[in-house]
Amino acid sequence: MRSLNRLKWLHAFEATARHGSFTGAAEELGVTPAAVGQLVRSLEAWVGHPLLHRTRTGKERLTLVDEARDALQDITHGLDKLEAGLNKLRGRRARAVVVVTASQVLMMNWLMARLNRFAETHENIDLRLNVTEKLMDVAHGEADIGIRCGQGDWPGVNKTWLMDEEAVLVCSPRLAPPEKTDCATWLAAQKLIHDDTPHPGADFPSWETVFNTLNAPEPRESRLHINSTSAVILSALSGRGVAIVRHALVKQLIETGQLVHLQPNHRWPLKWAYYVVTPQQSVMRNEVSVFHDWLLQDVLEQP
Repeated sequence: MRSLNRLKWLHAFEATARHGSFTGAAEELGVTPAAVGQLVRSLEAWVGHPLLHRTRTGKERLTLVDEARDALQDITHGLDKLEAGLNKLRGRRARAVVVVTASQVLMMNWLMARLNRFAETHENIDLRLNVTEKLMDVAHGEADIGIRCGQGDWPGVNKTWLMDEEAVLVCSPRLAPPEKTDCATWLAAQKLIHDDTPHPGADFPSWETVFNTLNAPEPRESRLHINSTSAVILSALSGRGVAIVRHALVKQLIETGQLVHLQPNHRWPLKWAYYVVTPQQSVMRNEVSVFHDWLLQDVLEQP
């Protein structure tokens, strides 16, 4: 008799082994580190011995014991086979569906218009959207294709460069008179919105870096800290202050006049770029390949 609990244990253990931590596995699986730890401990209790060496320091605090290392490849292969079986249940007679995943802010402010253009010319392919900040849905086949911004060092996926990214300054047109959009002195007098969302390795500019680049006077002590990029953009739209944001996320808002691009002659290139990502161990279905190639061409024609 099969036990679904054991499948959950194996899923948690395999993710923990790849990340070297319960925290990394929890972020991938969408649960708490404590929940992942409990599932792994349940598996250890069932097999009768520890599967992980625990250490208090280091980037990867959990490492596999020898027996677990020998078994991991079989476990990973088994989970992949289960996923393949689930995909076969969908059947070839079903209407072609491509599951696309991206972050909420990218989906709303950059990708949605492109998806509409694709739908107009590919009526036989349905697009299903999976809005999430995680990569696990692509790496494990829960989405067919994703658009992600970062350094491109994600495990378990194939990636194709889409476009580079840069930071720009924006605010509401209600806040900035046209003659002030290039004025560093005016900028120093505004409330500065700080995006506290982590940007590891991106070299995302701080306000101090921006003011040094502009050779601007010392800004006034009026700041708004927000730990969500989408909320940063909403705050700028509502006139709460001036924000530093990724250009692709506000390009459409600038073009429609909802946001003003300040200091348009200055750019702050990022070490992040946008990539199209697909599962590493799967060959793209024809409809996924069609969307993949169409998106690359669309970005070339309409960056």
